[in-house]
Amino acid sequence: MEPARSTRRERTGWYFYDWANSAFSTTVLTVFLGPFLTTVTEVAAGCELGADECNGRVYPLGIEVAAGSYYPYVVSLSVFLTVFVLPVMGAIADRTPRKKVLLACTAFLASAATMGFVFVTGDRYLLGGALFLVANISGGASIVVYNSFLPQLAGPDERDKVSSRGWALGYLGGGLLLAFNLVAVTILSIDDDPQRTMDLARWCIVSAGVWWALFTLIPLRFLREHPGAASTERRGNVLTDGFRQLGHTIRGIRAYPLTLFFLLAYLIYNDGIQTVIALASQYGTEELKLGQSTLIITILLVQFLAFGGALLLGAMAARIGARKTVLFSLALWLGVVVTAYWLPEGEPLPFMLLGAAIGLVLGGSQALSRSLFSQLIPAGKEGEYYGFYEISDKGTSWLGPLAFGLVFQLTNSYRVGIVSLVFFFLVGGILLALVPIRRAIVAAGNTPPRVV
Repeated sequence: MEPARSTRRERTGWYFYDWANSAFSTTVLTVFLGPFLTTVTEVAAGCELGADECNGRVYPLGIEVAAGSYYPYVVSLSVFLTVFVLPVMGAIADRTPRKKVLLACTAFLASAATMGFVFVTGDRYLLGGALFLVANISGGASIVVYNSFLPQLAGPDERDKVSSRGWALGYLGGGLLLAFNLVAVTILSIDDDPQRTMDLARWCIVSAGVWWALFTLIPLRFLREHPGAASTERRGNVLTDGFRQLGHTIRGIRAYPLTLFFLLAYLIYNDGIQTVIALASQYGTEELKLGQSTLIITILLVQFLAFGGALLLGAMAARIGARKTVLFSLALWLGVVVTAYWLPEGEPLPFMLLGAAIGLVLGGSQALSRSLFSQLIPAGKEGEYYGFYEISDKGTSWLGPLAFGLVFQLTNSYRVGIVSLVFFFLVGGILLALVPIRRAIVAAGNTPPRVV
């Protein structure tokens, strides 16, 4: 699959969508949303704002849910819904000659839902959950469209580098917004005023939506349309064509069993990665009793180290191959979750050191997984396959948050929940090691890079 000729300006524009949407992953998912929505849910459950412990229950749609489990369950629900939305969006992206329009619609819907958190006050936990669902699902759809540009912008030997640069710039952008929010929280917060803390957290979430919308204008300006072969064959309505083509892809994916096997491995180990990202701040707040400023500083540390880590692991992949580099990163992830179980309560330094270790492997493991998967996609089906891929990306894991929430509800222990994630890194890594990557690339009809 030979990509269309792309310019440095166009690739730079593509990188900036990572910069734009990473604000949601960093400021919203990783830092503020878990503690914020959990606190709103605890208020709805009748607990006093700022209480150290809350064993209250809420009843969304008449279902009894522990207040501490509501946020993990909403994350899991978002993934259940993305199973139906993202692959269809990918099929539509492959069949429309105007992918930039799809990118704009999905990105602006996601950013608007994020800005909608300005209305999540008091005990409006249902509104907060609904806005998160819209933002997470539409944001995931935008990333499906965004990722589908990668094979059309870079050849086989360039994709690890291009993907790593995108992730690195994304972590840098997310880190800069988080730094701004850190300064705001530090200056404006008042001790022993939980309501002021909640208000600051809400406005920090809103700021991520504003950032997302503004910087999305750059890729929309710099990117060119890259219609694939499927778009030239389109007849009739692109939406109905997308559903029809998705059915063909699901039936035809059996012709690429090695691609499917890689996707299974990725879905498992990335569940673990995304669960750590989504629930780290909740773990730090509820189990380790750390303050909001400590959490923000730690995540800020992760962001800037992930910038260098993505470039470092990208350089490592150029020497030993992307698959071996990802396996190395998964071994480090396994050590991270085991170490997290033993972190002492109320001590910021061990938590920050663990965050530094996460930063070194986070960006590289994700960037190289994205570029490695691009090698396994049959020509003309980039959007469809990235639709399946995105189901377990950008904080939308399913089994991990569900397992975490169930373990907490049964044991009332976040430590037991975090150590349960060992399964995802161990099993995912074993499955990835069993994939014959070079043979899988050739089977998909693509030319392997020099080093895999």
